[in-house]
Formats: sequence, C-alpha cells, structure tokens
Amino acid sequence: MGWRFAVSTLGMPGIPVREAVSIAQAHHCAGLELRVHPDEEVHLGLSGPATDAVRSVLDGAGLAVSCLAGYVKVAAPGADRPVVDELKALIALAHRIGAPGIRVFPGGDADARPRIAAVLDELRDAGVRLLVETHDSHPTGAAARSLVAGFEAPDLAAVLWDAVHPWRAGEEPAATFAVLGPYLGYFQVKDVAGRPDPAPVPPGEGVVPLGECGELLRSWSGWVSLEWEKAWYPGIAPVDVPLRAAAAWFGRYAPA
Repeated sequence: MGWRFAVSTLGMPGIPVREAVSIAQAHHCAGLELRVHPDEEVHLGLSGPATDAVRSVLDGAGLAVSCLAGYVKVAAPGADRPVVDELKALIALAHRIGAPGIRVFPGGDADARPRIAAVLDELRDAGVRLLVETHDSHPTGAAARSLVAGFEAPDLAAVLWDAVHPWRAGEEPAATFAVLGPYLGYFQVKDVAGRPDPAPVPPGEGVVPLGECGELLRSWSGWVSLEWEKAWYPGIAPVDVPLRAAAAWFGRYAPA
C-alpha cells in the first residue's frame, strides 16, 4: 500500500462533505478523514440514507474515507456502558460509510481494556480498526500503546500517532516509532510554533521534527493525514495553506 495522503475535515469546520471533497481533490489527496461531531454533516446518529449519500459523494470522486475522527474517550472516568455504546455507534457508522478505522481519545485514567474488549467482535465483523490517538492523558506512543497492546491484535486495536503530542511530551520521533512497532496504524502530520505553544502552523514552519518523522516512516505503510485544527483555532489560515505544505512534505518523504 505504501503511504496514502488524506486531509481531516477538522480543518474545514462546518462545510459540506461535497466541498471538502473538492478541496481534497485539488491537493491530490487519496482520502478524507471525516470528523464525526454534532457540528458537522457527519455525526453519530446520521441516518442510513444520509450516510449512504456521503459515501456516494466520496465514491463518485474517487476518494476513500481514511478514518472517522470520533470523540469517544476510551479511558474516561465513569461507567463503561456509555463508552461502549458510543464505540459501537461509531463502528457501525464506519462500516456503513466505508471507513477502515475510527479515531478515539484516551481521555483519562480509567481502565480502557474492558471497553475495548467489549467491541472487538464488532470491529472484526465490520472490518474496522480502533485507533487510540496519542493525546490528552496518554500523549506519548508508549502511553497510547499501553491501552491496546494487551489484546495482541494490532489489526483491530492500534495507535494513531499525532506528530505533535508525543514530541511535546518529551518523546522524540525515533522513540515513538520504535515503541509503537506493529501498533502504528495511522499518522497525522501537523506542526506547532513552539514546544510550549500548541498553536498550529503549516507543516515545516514550526518546530516539530517532521523531517525525522518522514525518514522514520519510509519503512511503514498506511494513511498519512493532515490535521489542521481550524475548528479550535478559527483565526488560523484556510486549510489550503497547510495542505499545500503537507502535500510537499508527503511528496518529499513518501516511499517510491
């Protein structure tokens, strides 16, 4: 498979999927990472026909869904059942829309194992992979891997490596890559102005060692997606600006 290039709709908050498709096509993306959120066209509870319509738009454009970027927190405090129910809903949406993976967050220090175990059959039957992002309570590759490694099934439960969070937490790219091993399921390319400053900047304009990431990932195969956090930082540039930079980074490091 090599690398496949995608862009997250987090960078295009509120716009219809059809418009996001046009932006992705203009920058030669192979896929869209669809943010699943109440403010977006794609959300939990989307009807079957509406889900099919989104898939039809993507299929017609020749674009894949690289991932559904959900907001389930698998290690959040509280009861297991609400987390499991939300995971099942996200898996069902991914299956219908044709997404190979679902992005989830750690979100706390509760035991995520019984929650993930409760949906392994659904993941297997749907052909969907759960991807825990290096984020919040588990920002490093080592921490995120600890939530999924016990299942010894990286085809079902793996890690999404966000380029920023492990590095900001003091884990250098070589360490992240090494510790994830077969559990590396997805990579988000992004950059920030400084280690203490999480404000996004276009890839290559900040301080994240993306060149090192690119070299390390040459031996890996999977989706590489630009995540541009315009939904959270509305004053930053339109997604076309970082998408050009991300496409250039992709072209420089993607294995031939």
